[in-house]
Amino acid sequence: MAAPLNSPPYDAEHFINRELSLLQFQRRVLAQAADPTVPLLERLRFLCIVSSNLDEFFEIRVSGIREQIRLGSNAASTDGILPTELLAFVSAEVHQILSEQYALLNDDILPALEREGIVFLRRGLWDEAQSAWIYDFFRREVMPVLTPIGLDPAHPFPRVFNKSLNFAVELEGRDAFGRVSNTAIVQAPRVLPRIIRLPDRPGQAPYTFVFLSSVLHTHVDEIFVGMNVHGCYQFRVTRNSDLFVDEEEIKDLRAKLKGELQQRNYGGAVRLEVADNCSEQMADFLLQHFQLDQTDLYTLPGIVNLVRMMQVPDWVDRPDLKYPPLRPGLPKSIGSRCDIFSVLQKRDVLLHHPFQSFAPVIEFLRAGADDPQVVAIKMTVYRTGTDSVLMEHLVRAAQKGKEVTVVLELMARFDEEANISWATRLEEAGAHVIYGIFGFKVHAKLLMLVRREASGNLHRYVHLGTGNYHPRTTRFYTDFGLLTANEQIGEDVAEVFKQITGLGRASPLTHLWQAPFSLQPNVVAAIKNETEIARAGRRGRIIVKINALLDPETIEALYEASCAGVKIDLIVRGPCALRPGVPGLSENIRVRSLVGRFLEHHRIFYFRADGEDRVYLSSADWMPRNFFRRIETAFPILDPQLKRRVIKEGLRCYLLDNTQAWEMQSDGRYRRKTSHRTAYSAQATLLAELAAEG
Repeated sequence: MAAPLNSPPYDAEHFINRELSLLQFQRRVLAQAADPTVPLLERLRFLCIVSSNLDEFFEIRVSGIREQIRLGSNAASTDGILPTELLAFVSAEVHQILSEQYALLNDDILPALEREGIVFLRRGLWDEAQSAWIYDFFRREVMPVLTPIGLDPAHPFPRVFNKSLNFAVELEGRDAFGRVSNTAIVQAPRVLPRIIRLPDRPGQAPYTFVFLSSVLHTHVDEIFVGMNVHGCYQFRVTRNSDLFVDEEEIKDLRAKLKGELQQRNYGGAVRLEVADNCSEQMADFLLQHFQLDQTDLYTLPGIVNLVRMMQVPDWVDRPDLKYPPLRPGLPKSIGSRCDIFSVLQKRDVLLHHPFQSFAPVIEFLRAGADDPQVVAIKMTVYRTGTDSVLMEHLVRAAQKGKEVTVVLELMARFDEEANISWATRLEEAGAHVIYGIFGFKVHAKLLMLVRREASGNLHRYVHLGTGNYHPRTTRFYTDFGLLTANEQIGEDVAEVFKQITGLGRASPLTHLWQAPFSLQPNVVAAIKNETEIARAGRRGRIIVKINALLDPETIEALYEASCAGVKIDLIVRGPCALRPGVPGLSENIRVRSLVGRFLEHHRIFYFRADGEDRVYLSSADWMPRNFFRRIETAFPILDPQLKRRVIKEGLRCYLLDNTQAWEMQSDGRYRRKTSHRTAYSAQATLLAELAAEG
């Protein structure tokens, strides 16, 4: 099932562009780096996150815009902006973000770090002892692995790896063979550290670092002996990293994907970054070679890859400059040595990560692998990491002869290689590995154990979540997970697995909403139900927390509800195409976004439903791809006590936040929420209420 081919025409004025809205999110992350109340090393980390986010933005989103232009598409998006216009808007906005980012780095964060004894030493400030050590490091560690390439007919421009560090060198003179070349390329091997810590010595700052780029710049003459070096310039190229696999041309998805992954780092260029000392002549030469325009050139006053500084907070032992250590708590219903199956036979268990531990989910799967009464395990895997205790439990369960089925999404962007590796290990252990349904990414988070009880009957125990089965990210992403032995939910989950692994028509589900079949229609129907309630003179109320809101039909349904008098609060972390607060259209809609220590990731749908308080948790954002091109689920919270917890912890806390919240304006810009009341932070409150004592 795909999105309707004959979608009704929408008024472009009703929508904000996805890419421009996503760049507004980068501004909110950048504001965390500028916030003096955030610990200093965490500010540096936020600064690096902006660069990492922009990298992916160019690799996927900008490459998509450029592909539209290449194909000659004049089709405007829902907001009415043409691809050529959008590329210009994106370039202007990113240039402005980068200007603010580097000003913050150079004028604020680096000086503040230096005052704390964490110094990034520039070339002109090296003393004699430091210069000697760096020269020895260059001769010993750097020089042996460099391969300088002088450009001439026998030495064409080398292939440049996506996001790699490179140097363009302007030369004069003849080499040992009498050749004349005025340009050379030096690629920094990936084995070399981009940031080097100098040895401790008296009188030196406790943490003194130099950049590899500074080392190479200083000693570039050693690479081109006898030549005159007129300039040495850092540059970095970002490439199209989206994978394309044609359904009609492949027989083996895993084999095809392996081949595509090898080429990912050499896709078409979409961005050129150079240091601000780069000559105009060299910048033009590089643009011409990579077939880019001036709008694709980003000149930076500093190192061209701030992502490399992301590791620095981990290298520096200064707890006073970081967030306090996280100690996740446990629900009262789960003790450290409890029998998870006995607990679930009595009650559902709700987990709120990262404030509460992910350990019960790991224990749930471990128990399934070790309990002789568990006869089958089924699980969806989207992202799980290269080292995953969950996957090890699945391997062990298969080795023990249990019926293990893993629906493993090979097309999980940037995790394809890790997932292919796990697929191989699982198959070798005897598990059934399914790659889902081509054209529909399996994004639902489902884990089901089938256990034979003392009565002799088989019973299903399931975990459903809003986030990935990735033990590391559960310490940084806010997500809900539900452990339940509810028979009807178990039957629904079993039906979803049957659809994915087998053939046949989809059967109706009792409780779950499922994409691409019932999720979007049920969301729209729930919105329309609130609309009718409001029109009848009763109270209509909708609160939604998601990562992105882009589906036009859903947005139009929200506008209709607003006009009917439904009060709507939308907590949208990232891109939002809806315009709030427009008279006669969205006066009753507020949109806010929260950026803090943890990445807001859970998806929660609340509909008052005349006092029923219907609450769903989901793996899906309100986007066409989630609704129509993915296998997603939304599951209800049926236990009244747990429902109240979700409303309180996942929604009301975030609506009360006046320290990390941003309110969206009707033009798509955001304004930091401020209040004269006592400061209130949702994340800090949840840490205090749910995390373990220190």
